[in-house]
Amino acid sequence: MRAALFQMTSGIDPAVNAAAIVEMVKRAKGEGADMLFTPEMAGCLDRDRKRAADTLRSEAEDVVLAVVRDAAVREGLWVHIGSLPLKGERADGRWANRSFLIDDSGEIRARYDKIHLFDVDLATGESWRESSVYGPGEQVVAADTPWGRMGFSICYDMRFPDLYRALTNAGATILLAPAAFTVPTGQAHWHVLLRARAIEAGCYVIATAQVGTHADGRTTYGHSVVIDPWGEVLLDMGDAAGLGLAELDLTRIGDVRGRVPALANRRMIPKDVTIS
Repeated sequence: MRAALFQMTSGIDPAVNAAAIVEMVKRAKGEGADMLFTPEMAGCLDRDRKRAADTLRSEAEDVVLAVVRDAAVREGLWVHIGSLPLKGERADGRWANRSFLIDDSGEIRARYDKIHLFDVDLATGESWRESSVYGPGEQVVAADTPWGRMGFSICYDMRFPDLYRALTNAGATILLAPAAFTVPTGQAHWHVLLRARAIEAGCYVIATAQVGTHADGRTTYGHSVVIDPWGEVLLDMGDAAGLGLAELDLTRIGDVRGRVPALANRRMIPKDVTIS
């Protein structure tokens, strides 16, 4: 499988972001890619909630989703949109942070709403309360593709290995972790968390990231990566926006799982803990 990763510096205008993704669909196809992967919040990255509320739409009306589906058909390319912020999708009034898997006929093969929400106060003074605006997803999602079963996660999810245990129990062999990581947490934890997810699962990990200084004033870490089942980093895009390419040798999954049969040896852990 030839994977193309679009490391973005998404802004506050969905139409501009949509045009950038469409251009990368065309470029990825020209580079011989089988699928293009985008980051979390590919369609709009705006921490001004009031301004974003005037911009965001429901899934049925989202301009980014519509034009990317058209581009997938036109170029004959699968696309994973890391996530789009959507409003009008939840009964509680909060927005959804939703991934989409789109096939080469433009059909939506899978949707995943981010389960774990980033509520934190950082030592830098930054404070994030994702749950004040976004509602959590409630479904673990995996989807079949011509290159294997892909398991979905978004950004903060990568800190919760139980999610990936559920995905590998369901047969996932490629784990997707699009993100918009802050710089301090990225420097400390990005690579080690993603390599751990790949190693413990014997899976490929594709983690496409936002990068740089954005129109809303925030700064993101970048370093979009592809990691093989042994934990080897096949691609690291550093701190520049653009297109990266990586070859995934899918036979390596069986080879690694044969050498370290952790999935076969895995046992159910009792819920009760004996304290002595």
